Amino acid sequence: MRRASALPKPPAGQPLAEIHVWQTLRTLFPYLWQYRWRVTAALLCLVAAKLANVAVPLVFKDMIDGFSGQLLALPVSFLALYGALRFGNSLFTELREILFARVTQRAIRQVALEVFRHLHALSLRFHLERQTGGISRDLERGTRSISSLISYTLYSILPTLIEIALVLGILFVQYDAGFVLITALSLTAYVVFTVKVSNWRIAIRRAVNENDSAANTRAVDSLLNYETVKYFNNEAWEARRYDEQLLQLEDASTRSQTSLAFLNLGQQAIIALGVTAMMWRAAQGVVDGTMTIGDLVLVNAFLIQLYMPLNFLGIVYREIRQALTDIERMFGLLKQHREIADAADALDLPAERRMAIEFAAVDFAYEANRSILHAVDFTVPAGHTVAVVGHSGAGKSTLSRLLYRFYDVSGGSIRINGHDLRQLTQHSLRAAIGIVPQDTVLFNDTIRYNIRYGRPDASDEEVVAAARAASLDAFIAALPEGYDTRVGERGLKLSGGEKQRVAIARALLKNPPILIFDEATSALDSATERAIQGQLELAARGRTTLIIAHRLSTVMNADSILVMDGGRIVERGTHAALLAANGAYARMWTLQQRENDATTEPPANGVVG
Repeated sequence: MRRASALPKPPAGQPLAEIHVWQTLRTLFPYLWQYRWRVTAALLCLVAAKLANVAVPLVFKDMIDGFSGQLLALPVSFLALYGALRFGNSLFTELREILFARVTQRAIRQVALEVFRHLHALSLRFHLERQTGGISRDLERGTRSISSLISYTLYSILPTLIEIALVLGILFVQYDAGFVLITALSLTAYVVFTVKVSNWRIAIRRAVNENDSAANTRAVDSLLNYETVKYFNNEAWEARRYDEQLLQLEDASTRSQTSLAFLNLGQQAIIALGVTAMMWRAAQGVVDGTMTIGDLVLVNAFLIQLYMPLNFLGIVYREIRQALTDIERMFGLLKQHREIADAADALDLPAERRMAIEFAAVDFAYEANRSILHAVDFTVPAGHTVAVVGHSGAGKSTLSRLLYRFYDVSGGSIRINGHDLRQLTQHSLRAAIGIVPQDTVLFNDTIRYNIRYGRPDASDEEVVAAARAASLDAFIAALPEGYDTRVGERGLKLSGGEKQRVAIARALLKNPPILIFDEATSALDSATERAIQGQLELAARGRTTLIIAHRLSTVMNADSILVMDGGRIVERGTHAALLAANGAYARMWTLQQRENDATTEPPANGVVG
């Protein structure tokens, strides 16, 4: 079964690659080190908290020994010091949290923003092949894991290591080396066992994540295509496909849970042996008279303080490894190659109202073995309208994608006012172009927001003027919430004609010198098409316009018409000249006229409806 995810997976049968721990940490470190003074202060608070924590059992020992010598005396100073140390541990711990909170949240924000911007900078090819559910889950888990990684390392692992060092030092100075040896061996056995088993579980955890992403992707894809599912009555089919992925997730999660139980059991066995050995040695010292009751209490307190955090070491280590895996996966998105990038010496396209477009012997192929365009050569003079027509698959829509520089040409060049697109910044290029696409996809927001998207800094008055120019104002006025009406997911609450008018208003609000109409009316009925065609012609006045169309009736008034077939221009001229030539265009025209006549011809029995 195919796994859905944002990034490529190893071929079937190959083990999952080990995460690159140090490389991931090196990538993350600069985001944290920007606040080096906060990091340093937080680490100092960490050390202070551990010193206070380790000092508590020492004071408690002296209190016990004091009670043993003078049963009726109340060691007030020891009690005060005991309380102060307890409070000091909490004080420095919370100060550490306060100091480091900004560092963590700012790092999360900056990384998330950088990944988000990079995703928008990636090529159209990447996004056509992407699976949105998998990418969103990778981004979500990656940003969340930054907080987990910092939390577990700064608040669990590092404090535990400092405390272990302090305790071993005290045991070595105050008692014989046997205590140090037992503690060190127990800790070493615990850590080695935890690391070995946790590393073995990494592949299982990754399988859980992969299947979780795949299940999420299937659910998102199915829900996004809700109408299609209903059209074909395939709810049960979608549920089965989703359940197949959930079954894989269930199996992987079960393996993860049972292996975790094995890990916990082994850890508890090691802890039990270590505690038993230490307490036996301390009790023997009390019996022999070499240790006091306070020493026994001290050793027990130290063991409790050490083993309580170690009790969670397996969980902490697993979560850290998982966090590193998720962060590496998110950083993997940053490493995705930007197929279309600005040249080092790229220039901004000069802002002019009159712009000419030139396709000079353009060749293009999406893949090496899939050629689309062959020596396409034409010019759209400034202020003129050129239409490109042809059958489906002729390569018409590819022209608009190349003009927007979603892809680079394989051969030849495309120029605007003499500037090769590859030598221009993408931002300045796309700022000069507006488009009304065949399939207008709107944001799940208000009509006002979707129109204003053409120029986000536009005023409400300019939005209303653009809607009026697109003949959308009457429709909006009839809505109870007017411009604040939400359009639904992908604009599905609006009809095709209403969505197209929003697209026209959006393009008019952008007010670019170049307009592209890419099959802008092909999905509409004839009456709606005629209504919108008038707005398109008005919008094109005074602008350099490229019309990509299938219906020839929509391009009759173009200054020039290009006929494409198999990725080549086979005819060019005005509507009248092409009809007179009696070639491919004339045949298409005749065929479409017959189709129109057939759809309007009354039934043979004279009964309508």
